[in-house]
Amino acid sequence: MTASTLIGRAVRGLRNLAARLSSDRGGNVVMIFALVMPALVMVTLGGIDINRITTVKARVQDALDAAALAAARSSYTNPDDLRTVAVVALRANLRNASVEPFSDRDLQIELTDEQVVVADLTVQVKTLVANIVLPPYGKLLDDTLPVNVHSEVNRSSKDIEVALVLDITGSMAGSRLTSLKDAARQLATIVVQDQQSPYYSRMAVIPYSTGVNLGDMANAARGPATQSTAITTAGWSTGVARSITAVSKANTGYVTSSNHGFKDGDFIWIDGVRGMTQINAKAYRVANAATNSFSLQSWNGSSWANVNTSSNNSYTSAGTVSGCRLSDCTIIVTSPNHGLSATDPATGAQSGVRITDVAGMTQINAANASSYWLISNVTKDTFSINVVGPPTGTYSSGGKVWCGNDGCQWRIYRNASAAMRVYQISDCVSERTGQHDDDDTRPSVAYVGRYYPNQSGSNTKCTVSPLLPLTDDRAEINKLIGPVNAPSQGLQADGYTAAQIGLAWGWYSVSPEFNSLWSTTPAAAYDQNKTLKAVILMTDGEFNAPYCSGVLGRDASFGGSDRADCAATNGEPYGQAKALCTAIKNKNIVLYTVGFQVSASSTAGKFLKDCATTPANFFLPASGADLTESFKAIGRDITRLRISR
Repeated sequence: MTASTLIGRAVRGLRNLAARLSSDRGGNVVMIFALVMPALVMVTLGGIDINRITTVKARVQDALDAAALAAARSSYTNPDDLRTVAVVALRANLRNASVEPFSDRDLQIELTDEQVVVADLTVQVKTLVANIVLPPYGKLLDDTLPVNVHSEVNRSSKDIEVALVLDITGSMAGSRLTSLKDAARQLATIVVQDQQSPYYSRMAVIPYSTGVNLGDMANAARGPATQSTAITTAGWSTGVARSITAVSKANTGYVTSSNHGFKDGDFIWIDGVRGMTQINAKAYRVANAATNSFSLQSWNGSSWANVNTSSNNSYTSAGTVSGCRLSDCTIIVTSPNHGLSATDPATGAQSGVRITDVAGMTQINAANASSYWLISNVTKDTFSINVVGPPTGTYSSGGKVWCGNDGCQWRIYRNASAAMRVYQISDCVSERTGQHDDDDTRPSVAYVGRYYPNQSGSNTKCTVSPLLPLTDDRAEINKLIGPVNAPSQGLQADGYTAAQIGLAWGWYSVSPEFNSLWSTTPAAAYDQNKTLKAVILMTDGEFNAPYCSGVLGRDASFGGSDRADCAATNGEPYGQAKALCTAIKNKNIVLYTVGFQVSASSTAGKFLKDCATTPANFFLPASGADLTESFKAIGRDITRLRISR
């Protein structure tokens, strides 16, 4: 009911009362009426002012609450700055309200040491009745009445921990990366407050592409890589070497060597023969041994067969025959408790090793970063390497053998095209496998996956920027992100999209289970009443980089010759990421997802929508400006979630 309606009813009631009294012929009644009539008017119409002022005060109170909340959401601490933010909200909420004009200084606002925004406001409300002049009383009250309201808002009722997971794959190069840097820096300004007491606000930044770089935390997360074992000796010969004086031309060729000492079944190597050079530099088995002669047998792939020398050149002179320790006369390396396996558990291919620092038999040392030897005849302390022919030197001392399976310092594996690849371990990590692949069990119980990248290849290198654990230092965050217009500083775009790994590390960075990695800035315990935890996953494209044994799996969408000849251990990346999303939300961690220039109907777009905690937490910015606005909206929402009134 409006004020004019109330006044109309009151006036009509007074008229009726006056009419009744005027018809009364008793003099006393007329005199009394004349005396009390002004008071009756004041009481009756004054009630309208009281009702009106009560209504206006409720609206002013709501407006001040909104203004105080806006100030609390800001990062300001100075009263003048707080007032600037609050006044904008206050005037917007009091538009068309029945209050007299007021100045900004009529709003008193401050932030207490307890992080409470306290606001007081006095406004004037114009009266309808109290300023009426009623003879013989005259003007009793002012034209306006003051309305005083008070509001308090806790700026930080919870600690806040936010993990910002950023896609820095090759497709983000150029303007996209510039936009990302700008948006990320602005988000940090909103989320990480200047005041860190009594409640803190911290942010972790997780750049990802084909993996996540952990820097000096890598060993603790993925476990230390297996290093080399010492070589104590290496050799191929039994020590017996004899001169050859003749070789027959026959269906079964015979070698003449006086008092050779070989017996049937011995393995030998022949070299240096003149004339019948066809038998040089090959391994044979001895048959039909006599004191001064024996026949030759060679391996045909399935059995030992007599060597036919009838079509060879005729022997002229020279040649030696040496006893071999193995059938193929390859080198046996002794390295006690080497721990090697004959085959790669992931691909089933023959295992490889690298050898360094051997003196004397230097031929077996790795010549470059891609050098390796395949191994066989593996025992607890020995193995053979596929050296073709005896080495030029004799082992004298030293040497190290480096294993090549997943978990070693070097990864030597067969790729999907059956070619061999040799890469050294990096500080980047891949997916965790096994029963803890989609939970946050501490790394000391279950290591995460290793990553062996082709550091010289395009799109497979370990990311330049390492993960930044939770911090309240915005300068440190901005240093990692880098200047907006400096492509060579901060975040660098390269690599494929292993978003499932980035998402996992977003979770790990706010999980108390991973505090052993960053004990100086640990994440709080899971308690949503005390700490708001949030993960923001940003990507610009489809997930395409799953892993098998520390390298890209055969079923990766990209990776070319770096893909191993084995299927991804955890399956395709979207399935992995989906399981992680569910597990993260089950921990009451708020999930935001941002698909930068991603189609809503694409696989990535559909996944991001389902992964977010609510549809309101899902963003699809189409431009750099939109990305900035999306990040700002997320920052404001996080601030809103942590504030209680």
